[in-house]
Amino acid sequence: MSDSPRVAVLGPGGVGGVLAGALDRAGTPTTVVARESTAELIAERGQTVHSVLLGDFVAHPAVTAQLREPVDLLVVATKAVGLPQALERVHVDPPIVLPLLNGLDHLAVLRERFPTSPGAPARVLAGAIRIEADRPEPGVAVHTSPFLLVDVASDDPSAGPSARAVVDVLEAAQVPARALASEAEVMWSKLVRLNALACTTSAFGMLLGPIRSTPELRAQLVGSIEEGAAAARAEGARDTAARAIADLDLAHETLGSSMARDIAAGREPELDAIPGAVLRAAARHGIPCPVIEGLVAMIVERTGLPAPRV
Repeated sequence: MSDSPRVAVLGPGGVGGVLAGALDRAGTPTTVVARESTAELIAERGQTVHSVLLGDFVAHPAVTAQLREPVDLLVVATKAVGLPQALERVHVDPPIVLPLLNGLDHLAVLRERFPTSPGAPARVLAGAIRIEADRPEPGVAVHTSPFLLVDVASDDPSAGPSARAVVDVLEAAQVPARALASEAEVMWSKLVRLNALACTTSAFGMLLGPIRSTPELRAQLVGSIEEGAAAARAEGARDTAARAIADLDLAHETLGSSMARDIAAGREPELDAIPGAVLRAAARHGIPCPVIEGLVAMIVERTGLPAPRV
């Protein structure tokens, strides 16, 4: 990428809003791509960020409902369920695409949409962000915990410079980032932890603290981690169970999940993207997941939504 890379952020929700605000504040030419009503609001008022790590500020990135100007990096920060519709707003072919969605299935979707030319480095990197963020209203992003880390990787060795360039752009905006060697490590190190947190907080309607301190509920949390870690190992990632348990033991008591917040707000939760992805991977390898399946059944009963595809 050039010395002043042009970045577009597709989806200014909690994650996208924080990143777009941080990038713009750092002087990176940044364009937010959003639906028309949100684009008009951000153009008028700016992108407000409330962050326990980055501070409170209002950024004024460029904004559009249809991305037609070339960019060096496209950050995709939509929800998985909204990805197909959001991609209709993108009319350019950026050389680097960094998805920061939950789950696994979006990588195949994006690699079909942004194919790599023969002999060229892979365009779509694997990416994961560790953050607790929400969008209480359009144009406002709230980052509520000190957790903030972006992991980037590609299994294509020739894409290493692209991954490092993305890390440099994010680090310049005070967003901690690192380039790892394995896509499986990037995707599963987050998914194992996120799936357990999302399933338990959504099934029981509680924050992490009460779940962690109630023996029978903690058993469900640990069981879902262990089942997810078994699927991760089968998919080529290292054993992440001990690390995930340690991370959630150290997390603050009021930690929740985007899936639980979506359920509480009457929005469609990422039931298929998060536990669905774990269950599909486990099924590919014949790994039983009775704890995750039981939690998903509770969520389905609470929400009335169909069970995820397996």
